[in-house]
Amino acid sequence: MKPNCTNIEWHGRAKCTACEVRNFALFSGLSSQELDSILRPIDNLHVPQHAVLYEEGASAFCVYTLRSGRIKLKVDLPNGGQRIVRLLRAGDVVGLETLVDDRYHHTAIALQDADVCRIPREVVTQLDQTNPGIHQALQQRWQRSVDQADHFIVALSTGPAEARMARLLITLDCTGEHPETIPSREDMGALLGITTETASRIVAEFKRRGLIHADKSNEFVCDQTGLSKLAHC
Repeated sequence: MKPNCTNIEWHGRAKCTACEVRNFALFSGLSSQELDSILRPIDNLHVPQHAVLYEEGASAFCVYTLRSGRIKLKVDLPNGGQRIVRLLRAGDVVGLETLVDDRYHHTAIALQDADVCRIPREVVTQLDQTNPGIHQALQQRWQRSVDQADHFIVALSTGPAEARMARLLITLDCTGEHPETIPSREDMGALLGITTETASRIVAEFKRRGLIHADKSNEFVCDQTGLSKLAHC
């Protein structure tokens, strides 16, 4: 992961004030002048699909704002398996626990190509002390993380496997007009607490029943009505 903006001469730095996710990110409440003053220590990184952003238990020095793509947070299980505990999308903050702990609590991996801004922890803690808007934004992000964790526990870990798969596809916004790339069968199993084989069988069955329509690039459009019926089983 090579930084794009390690110095103020980086040609893309001017775009920070017009960032598409700025209104959804930590610094949405800052003026252009305030934002400009804190840009120097912040790097923009491209994270290729499957690349590890950080490891569970590693020393934590930075938080990340996800500008595009998706990031999965996973934990390793005692039996050698893994469990994906959250999926993050554009506008989410990755590694919030670093503001209260010196270790990352999960392993963060790019589910698809992602673009992130790497923000030193000190930048956020200093702003938290001087800017009330940052403090409020942090509280909102904490609550959002808790809400998403609750959703994963309730929606993706309970009920029949088919119902859980339907809820996952709805969560991933695969029911819109534009095709979406869905996780691998292994990742689906880790998200839903089922085996990879079971995930593969259910996806194949959904295709057979017309609930999933795939193109050659492995992008999917799903049947909203059909999935919603299954999701409430």
